[in-house]
Amino acid sequence: MKKSSIILMVIIAVAIAMILVIYTDSSTYSTFTEAKEKNTELYVVGVLNKQKELTYDPVKDANHFSFYMYDNDSTECQVVFNGSKPQDIERSEQIVLTGKMEGNTFHASKILMKCPSKYNQDQMEVQEITAEPKTASVN
Repeated sequence: MKKSSIILMVIIAVAIAMILVIYTDSSTYSTFTEAKEKNTELYVVGVLNKQKELTYDPVKDANHFSFYMYDNDSTECQVVFNGSKPQDIERSEQIVLTGKMEGNTFHASKILMKCPSKYNQDQMEVQEITAEPKTASVN
């Protein structure tokens, strides 16, 4: 075999390995139980627990919002989001969180809400909210 053929086969093998690693690790939804076991950032999908209070006081801290959510396994967990309260979160039919567990609390860095559209009855409206990095103000 020629050297160029061997090099080409090695490049193809590396490319296939990279594709497999990317696709096996991405875009899978987890549960709060799996998030407790893993110490990495995951996607958790679920619904808002409307029976419990949503905590947001913009006067006290405008970048702290917490609520309770059920995942797809019906496991309830407190969620903390370091950002402002998303508009119409109470109307959301489904919530997708990006974040990781710290103790018994899920700390979300992004919230994606799937709400019923106010214009078309059969369509869903999707909103993505990202926590903005905190900046210190100098006076």
